[in-house]
Amino acid sequence: MYSKEELLRGLNTRVIGSKLFVFESIDSTNICAKTLAEAGIEDGAVVFAENQTEGRGRNGRSWLSEPGNNLLFSVVLRPELPKEKTVFLTFYSAVAVAHAVESLIGTSVECKWPNDLLLNSKKFCGILLESSFQQSSPVYSVVGIGINVNQRTFDMEMGNRVTSLSLEHERDFDRKHVFQRVLEHLDRLYGEVRAGDFKNIMKTWNAKCTMFGKPVTVSSAHDRFSGKALGLSSDGGLMIETSGGTSIVYAGDVSISQ
Repeated sequence: MYSKEELLRGLNTRVIGSKLFVFESIDSTNICAKTLAEAGIEDGAVVFAENQTEGRGRNGRSWLSEPGNNLLFSVVLRPELPKEKTVFLTFYSAVAVAHAVESLIGTSVECKWPNDLLLNSKKFCGILLESSFQQSSPVYSVVGIGINVNQRTFDMEMGNRVTSLSLEHERDFDRKHVFQRVLEHLDRLYGEVRAGDFKNIMKTWNAKCTMFGKPVTVSSAHDRFSGKALGLSSDGGLMIETSGGTSIVYAGDVSISQ
């Protein structure tokens, strides 16, 4: 297990990682980060855990991870943004993680709507954004990030849809180094976020998304339909061209149709 001192040693950031909480095991880093945020913890505070007993992904799904092999952490963010712009914090986080990982492996990372990162078309990172609002104004946001680093085996039901840095590059990675790189790239882009300027972030995210122009199937708890992915709407939704016209979806699982 990493200590707080180990994870901070050599970290070069101004805001992200300004305060760090480290746990061997915790229910969920997002739950802890939200509790700290409610208590007034500062902008950029990070909760790191080696294991989560109640790790969560989107739509209440579990996030399963081998203890000590991956990265599980959540970041408290307090940019003064209008409510409609908080959704772009997911894209900001995805671009930062993509840049960090690319700097370590030398190959491209793909962004997949709404909150996944892929290597060779397989998921290795998931992002969970949760925000708190008061009278329609954001009070804080928590970005949970899970990165498969050195895990080599996954549940059979995941098939070949999931991977890790280690599997793709046939070597183990220094998790501390990966963690620090991600925080540093989050920090580098945070000035743009604080200014409410997501133009360059979204340009990068769109360039890293390969689903546009392709036939896709969108599944949610209440619906399932197919169409062609056209691009993102101005508020971060996915525009789908169907036989009945253009639809915009804001949640769901998207797969590229064969």
